[in-house]
Amino acid sequence: MNLKRSYEKRIFKIVNALLKPVVKRSTDDPFQVVFDDFLAATKQQSGASMLEIGSRNVTGEAYRELFPHIESYTGFDVLAGEGVDVVGDAHKLSDYFENESFDFVYSVSVLEHILFPWKVAIEMNKVMKTGGYVFLSTHTAWPEHEMPWDFWRFPANGFHALFNQYTGFELVMAKEGLPGKMFTLVDAPNTSEMWRFTLSQAVSVLARKTGDYRDDLIKWDVDISGVVDTMYPEKNAPE
Repeated sequence: MNLKRSYEKRIFKIVNALLKPVVKRSTDDPFQVVFDDFLAATKQQSGASMLEIGSRNVTGEAYRELFPHIESYTGFDVLAGEGVDVVGDAHKLSDYFENESFDFVYSVSVLEHILFPWKVAIEMNKVMKTGGYVFLSTHTAWPEHEMPWDFWRFPANGFHALFNQYTGFELVMAKEGLPGKMFTLVDAPNTSEMWRFTLSQAVSVLARKTGDYRDDLIKWDVDISGVVDTMYPEKNAPE
C-alpha cells in the first residue's frame, strides 16, 4: 500500500469515528419502510406467485427466504447460479413467462445494471397480474461496481418516468434513504462545500400494476447487443 493510500485510510477512519454519534440505525431508515409495506402486501394474498429479478446469490443473501409464505417463487437472472430458476435477459421477460403470470415482482440492486430500465418496466407489466405489486431497490449514489455493466443511478423522483399510467402502473411510494456524506478530493471551488450536504445512497420503490401499458405510445424494440458488446460479469468487480 502506497503512502497516499495509507494516509487516506487513516483520515477516513478518523472521519468515521467523528460521525459515529450521528449515525442512525438502518432499520429505522425510510428506505426500509417501503419493503415492510411490500412484505405486508405479500402476506395478505394466499397462493401468490413471485418473480425475483436478479436472484443469483452473489452476496451470501438468499432473498427468497424472506418470503416463505409465497406459494410459487421464481428466481430469474442473466447468469446461472445458486437461486436461479430461469436464466435470461430482463429486457425480454415476456419471452420467458406468459402474460399475467405473477402477483409480485421483487428486485434488489439490479436496476442500475439494466441498460434500458424503461423496457424492463413495460416487460414487468406484461408478466404481472393487474393489482399486483413490484418492489425495487437500487442506488441514488454508489461507487462503480460490476463493471462494465453499471449504467444508472436513480433519485426517487425519477421513478415517475418508469411507473405511471402509460406504463400501466401506479407509483405507490418511492423513498430515498441510507444517508451519507461526500467529501471532495479535488480543489475545484464549487465542490469545496459538498461535505455540508447529506446524500442518499439508496432508494426503494413500491408500484402497483393498474392495467396494461400503452403499447400505442410506448415501444422499445432496440436489442442491447446493438448498443453494448460486453456481458454482465460473472464475478463481482474487485474493490
